[in-house]
Amino acid sequence: MRAVVFEDTRRVGVEQVPDAVIEAPTDVVVRITSSAICGTDLHMYDGRVGAKPGLVLGHEPLGVVESVGKAVSMVNQGDRVVVPTHLFCGVCVNCARGFSAACLRVRPGEFGAAYGYAGMGPYRGAQAELLRVPFADANCVLLPGEPGDAREDDFVLLADAFVTGWHATELAGVSPASTVAIFGAGAIGLLAAHSANLRGAAEIYVVDRVPERLDKAGELGAVPVDFTDGDPVEQIKELRRRAGLPIGEE
Repeated sequence: MRAVVFEDTRRVGVEQVPDAVIEAPTDVVVRITSSAICGTDLHMYDGRVGAKPGLVLGHEPLGVVESVGKAVSMVNQGDRVVVPTHLFCGVCVNCARGFSAACLRVRPGEFGAAYGYAGMGPYRGAQAELLRVPFADANCVLLPGEPGDAREDDFVLLADAFVTGWHATELAGVSPASTVAIFGAGAIGLLAAHSANLRGAAEIYVVDRVPERLDKAGELGAVPVDFTDGDPVEQIKELRRRAGLPIGEE
């Protein structure tokens, strides 16, 4: 199969590597239809996290199940699935407590693992034609539709990017009528703004300096704040003062 392989700092290539195959009864193999690029992939590309040559990159996959291990009961051949970045078994003490990113079984002696990620286990990445997914019943999220349909680009965000932005609003306790300020309008910041909007936030401010990012924040219903125009906190206070809203002391 073809895959995107880390070759050296600031050098990757599309190479032929051995096909992903079933290695354990709880595995499935997924044929990838979309695979997003993460900022963490760029950290490895830049040589900042100790990636070794030969590492297949990528951890944000969407695809169709091609083969199924004998112990898999909830996933079938032909199912369309998105696969979360972090592998987990679903049954260890950490997984049972909801801390699946710290699964104790996917990297014995350590905790937590991810696809195509330096220092996070032996699992090859998802910027490839095929991906082996261990503990498939826990790690495959079934989706409707067909590959390449109108939801393809939306569904691939469920592997990592959208859920990261959503989790930020969960940790912040965003609820209807909340006021939210997001510093940084990269992909995750914009998806956090979108998530805050979905959760009913009354006011959403997004701080950045890149015009295209700020324009996108405005399209998503947020108030863009360009920090090159001055202290963004003071700008937000002034915007609220002009709108007759409480300034707050947080």
